[in-house]
Amino acid sequence: MKIFELGQYIKNSQYGCGVIVKCDAERTTIDFDSHGIKMFVTSLMVIEPAEGVPPKRRRAKRVKAAKPPTLASPVFVPGAK
Repeated sequence: MKIFELGQYIKNSQYGCGVIVKCDAERTTIDFDSHGIKMFVTSLMVIEPAEGVPPKRRRAKRVKAAKPPTLASPVFVPGAK
């Protein structure tokens, strides 16, 4: 079995081209261009090196922390007590 390197651009018959994100003896995680991240059993996966350069990936957006709720200022209603 051929061991692939992290960051290597590969091709799969079902999902197309992608980049190897994580790889060990049991599992391999690949970030595919069109299908997102998929995890495979390393000994069963069928991939081959792809030609070309992987497209630039967009960085994940950071989630902003939620602001605590604030008390609204009192509303003036004419004629109300």
